[in-house]
Amino acid sequence: MDTDTGSRSWHAHAKINLALHVTGRRPDGYHLIESLAVFTRFGDRVEIALSDSDDFVVSGRYAPGVPIDASNLVLKARDALRQAVGHERTPPVTIRLEKNLPVASGVGGGSSDAATVLRGLVETWALDIDSAELTRIGLSLGADVPMCLAAKPLVARGIGDELSMVPDFSALGLVLVNPGTPVSTAEVFAALSRRDNEALPPLPRSIDFHSLRNWLEITRNDLEPAALAMQPAIGRALSWLNKAGSGFSRMSGSGATCFGLFETGNVAKRAAAEIRGRQPDWFVAATRSIASEGADGQN
Repeated sequence: MDTDTGSRSWHAHAKINLALHVTGRRPDGYHLIESLAVFTRFGDRVEIALSDSDDFVVSGRYAPGVPIDASNLVLKARDALRQAVGHERTPPVTIRLEKNLPVASGVGGGSSDAATVLRGLVETWALDIDSAELTRIGLSLGADVPMCLAAKPLVARGIGDELSMVPDFSALGLVLVNPGTPVSTAEVFAALSRRDNEALPPLPRSIDFHSLRNWLEITRNDLEPAALAMQPAIGRALSWLNKAGSGFSRMSGSGATCFGLFETGNVAKRAAAEIRGRQPDWFVAATRSIASEGADGQN
């Protein structure tokens, strides 16, 4: 903690949909999903400090793509929390966002930023608010925000708001690759050929690299074919992951970020270096996922 300014920072973890099945659609247009998701150590960073007036500053590689007006989920999160608990308990703050994740890239960056701001403001403002209320506020901002508040291995159902934590889920070695093509989530969902796919199969009793890879082979990302048709570069990202030795490769969320599963963190780092050398303009990151509570941090 910076004692001079009273600022403190938090990681906003990228969300990776290891599998994502679209199982239906509600009358209000929201799609029903089942998804196994993990969260990575690599992501954006949020810093918050008490201030004389509200301020929002964005830096980092992908800052130019981030809106800094009221449409940003970070500011919506601040205002929603302030509205819920009252202005007298929520003095002005400066929020600094270091944007390390590509915008509109299928890894929940904006939702994770919003979730991190909610958690950070609860501490900064010393609020007595329970997790259920915070989740309710998060859901009002977007279906992914409750997942990002949890930030542990989980299965999400419903519109993404029905969460089941997955125990004994060790950290995974991952490489994330984005070829630099933003993808509209709404457009991908609109292009789906069907929306009544079968649910996820049961998870393996014991989750390790090999059992997870075998399980992933019988699952899907139902958004991948539509996104691939819109952005063929996604196929090139998957191809490079496979060439670099990924044990399993798939697009995350609505794209265009793809992930490769690697048996160790060191192998993932070597693969990322290889892809980065071939595609220097792409987003490429070797990282590890966050293990479930009590699970082995090694993969």
